[in-house]
Amino acid sequence: MKPSNKNSGYELIHSYLTALDNSPGVYRMLDEQNRVLYVGKARNLRNRVSSYSRPSPSHSSRIARMISETASMMFLTTSTETEALLLEQNLIKQLKPRYNVLLRDDKSFPNILVSKEHSFPQLKKHRGNKKEKGSYFGPFASASAVNRTLNQLQKVFMLRNCSDSIFSNRTRPCLQYQIKRCSAPCVGRISEQEYFKSVKDAQNFLSGKTTNIQENLAKEMKRASDQMEFEKAASIRDRIGALTQVQTRQGINPRSVKEADVIALHVDKGHACVQVFFIRAHQNWGNSDFYPKISDDMSTAEIMEGFIGQFYNSKEPARLLILSHEPENSDLITDLLSERLSRKVEVSVPQRGERLELVSGALRNAVGSLNRKMAETATQTKLLKDLAKVFGLSSTPRRIEVFDNSHIQGAHAVGAMVVVGPDGFMKNQYRKFNFKNENLVPGDDFGMMREVLERRIRRLSKEDPDRGLGMWPDLIIIDGGAGQVSAVGKVLADLGIEDVAMVGVAKGVDRNHGKEEFYMLNRPAFALGKSDPVLYFIQRMRDEAHNFVIGTHRSKRSKTISANPLDDIPGVGASRKRALLDHFGSSKRIKSAHLSDLKSVDGISSGLAERIYNHFNDT
Repeated sequence: MKPSNKNSGYELIHSYLTALDNSPGVYRMLDEQNRVLYVGKARNLRNRVSSYSRPSPSHSSRIARMISETASMMFLTTSTETEALLLEQNLIKQLKPRYNVLLRDDKSFPNILVSKEHSFPQLKKHRGNKKEKGSYFGPFASASAVNRTLNQLQKVFMLRNCSDSIFSNRTRPCLQYQIKRCSAPCVGRISEQEYFKSVKDAQNFLSGKTTNIQENLAKEMKRASDQMEFEKAASIRDRIGALTQVQTRQGINPRSVKEADVIALHVDKGHACVQVFFIRAHQNWGNSDFYPKISDDMSTAEIMEGFIGQFYNSKEPARLLILSHEPENSDLITDLLSERLSRKVEVSVPQRGERLELVSGALRNAVGSLNRKMAETATQTKLLKDLAKVFGLSSTPRRIEVFDNSHIQGAHAVGAMVVVGPDGFMKNQYRKFNFKNENLVPGDDFGMMREVLERRIRRLSKEDPDRGLGMWPDLIIIDGGAGQVSAVGKVLADLGIEDVAMVGVAKGVDRNHGKEEFYMLNRPAFALGKSDPVLYFIQRMRDEAHNFVIGTHRSKRSKTISANPLDDIPGVGASRKRALLDHFGSSKRIKSAHLSDLKSVDGISSGLAERIYNHFNDT
């Protein structure tokens, strides 16, 4: 049943009550365009919806505004309230309703992986789903934190970080061995048993069991010294020093807390910052800050619940959560996280002791981070206003999309888009474009820019046709002069887009910073003063797009260069690839090899030899 929109919000919501029972579930409030305004959960759907069906002094201005905009509602019942909480957070993440707490940065965190799919396990950084067999340690707060730790661990335990393909094709030790960061198992410089011992030591260290490691290394150093193997003793001494350094770099290491996520919330003037510290193996593995979108009238309990629900939607929680504020429905949060981890999760809001020290430290960081963020936002807002004046925009842009392309004489061409808003660069909105037009002439910059913009506008028209999700840009900036502006202008006109401003940025005659010229449709080219803050702002946006597309281009080129044609043949793994390369010497010779020669390689069956031959000679 869908009530008539002529009713007021309260009356409309009240008309649903007769069809609701006391089941737990999730409700959605929608506006006249069927856009979701709010997603909520309830222990008792009828009672919860009833609270919106009549005016109340407890309703904040936000809630009253939401009710007045409600034109229809949708309901989903669940078996338990925990299921309702999970469903609520999934829908919030997917639909991004305007009146909910929204976590804007939902990135995954890196881990350290000790792989178990090889007889000589690899030590490496891992991000994403844990599909590969091995031991995972983390999460770490950032890639840089993982890289620093890996760098030190390689000095201490000398485990390999090369891929299985490189490992299988080595014939002599690489540079990592020369600088004493790898024990060169690829060429037999260490036995499998000795290497496995180093792997176990690395796993023990990452689990917080460091005392025995240092004691054993000290004994080895003394034994080597007593036997007058001074070079070996010096090497072990360096490993002990590296171990001490990596322990120091972990920061504040709690004594009584082995594993925890420390979450501190600070709210000021309608803005919020959440600091998350990761404690693993009694070590501080770094922190990250988040700035969820909130409303002025949201309580700290509501914000904390919304953050935790969305943050752990795709992440594994620690066994202990140490919080600065009690969340709403703390019991539900505990049940949900325990179910996700398949073991008990404790939620603590400490009042004393080391836990309080940890969360107080996180809270100090949250206060400082929010103050800096608000100062940066104020500066960014002024720059956006001044930019609107320079380009004659009717309003201050909320979203700017900057486009650039990169190639080398037409090869490995790639396009990229970066996004800028009131909070600065929106890196989770960046996009890469591999060109699909087979008729595109290599090196045709106009054609590449035309394809990128056409694909971007068509996607926007499909994903946000009513422009209600904030995905459409208010301003497009491209790297180029009059020709590129004309090409993009034609794309926009052909697609019926008339209300999106577009600017081309080209370096002046000397191609130096500070002499940029700006091009707009139906307006002569113009420049800004060298000391104009808006010029610096535009340069920063243009440089960010350039750096992003160059990085993307280099990655694509590197993958192409390092690709081995044998990788695409089913049944040819690392060992068979090595056997083929040892026999023929290069991929080029394998391509031109006769079928009988392929069959003569050890480990290559007749069937596989035919498959390899047909792969390279399929006409």
